[in-house]
Amino acid sequence: MARLREKTRAMRNRTITLSDDEQILYRKNLLKIAGHVTSASIEKKIINQDLFEILDWLPPAFVDLLFIDPPYNLTKSFNGTTFRERSIAEYAAWLESWLPKLIRTLKPTASVYICGDWRSSSAIHLVAEKYLVVRNRITWEREKGRGATANWKNCSEDIWFCTRSEQYTFNVDAVKLKRRVVAPYTNPEGKPKDWEQTPSGDFRLTHPSNIWADITVPFWSMAENTDHPTQKPEKLLAKIILASSKPNDLVLDPFLGSGTTSVVAKKLGRKYVGIEVDPMYGCLAEKRLALATDDQTIQGYAEGVFWERNSQEPKLNRTKRRNRKSNLPLFNMDNEDNHE
Repeated sequence: MARLREKTRAMRNRTITLSDDEQILYRKNLLKIAGHVTSASIEKKIINQDLFEILDWLPPAFVDLLFIDPPYNLTKSFNGTTFRERSIAEYAAWLESWLPKLIRTLKPTASVYICGDWRSSSAIHLVAEKYLVVRNRITWEREKGRGATANWKNCSEDIWFCTRSEQYTFNVDAVKLKRRVVAPYTNPEGKPKDWEQTPSGDFRLTHPSNIWADITVPFWSMAENTDHPTQKPEKLLAKIILASSKPNDLVLDPFLGSGTTSVVAKKLGRKYVGIEVDPMYGCLAEKRLALATDDQTIQGYAEGVFWERNSQEPKLNRTKRRNRKSNLPLFNMDNEDNHE
């Protein structure tokens, strides 16, 4: 099995890695299919095959939520496999070569989220609107990254929110954001107006918008971090899964990578199917799924709400983190100052 490039890691580094024995153990869990399958036979599994070879074998109308994080339209290497930048028209044609076949797997009430950046978003929009109801474009702040000297620093990504029909799930109360109150207005009786006083500060629950500035890209001191170059944060997937699915619904990720979608689906009581061509990333995902059996915490999400980046973590959630099998120091949730 190909190995991820070895790195020298700091003492406090919490990045999830694989030993030789773990590679052997977790590879046994990866599924191979050789023909048409039922949804029951692939639920809670990672299919370790090329998506484009098995698309026609996936069952119809079994997916409640489809999360797609394809290679963006740029030249990028994934553990030795390189995706190369192409024209917008060529990228759109590539999307259209497989997206309609994935849509066949959706239930009529399913939702679809498609990730992209500024190079790929226009193509995603053009292709998605041919087959789906495009409802919104989420832009999330990807604060990690180097500065640019001859251009604006690229620190955002897009997620296109689509549905299969006019009937779909959206649980707005499940994805409210808890913000610190800057202007604590009160009513004539002097009581808080739309906010609450707590021992750790004054907070207000706000409705979710399509601008997400509370997300932290996984980094070395976060327990969810891996060496995957484009790993999505668990908090980001938690927002999507809680908003657009119900308990026991099935979530499909056809470009699973290191497993974030399946891991968060498991933590939140959903079924999952992941497809990942690289066996090393598949093994990383299996290890993360095993860890999620004992640890259902999601950094940045606690007590049923999402917290602003750099907010003080609730005491109960901090205690859970201290009980993890790690002697490493802990940090405030989503604290970008702890970046390497």
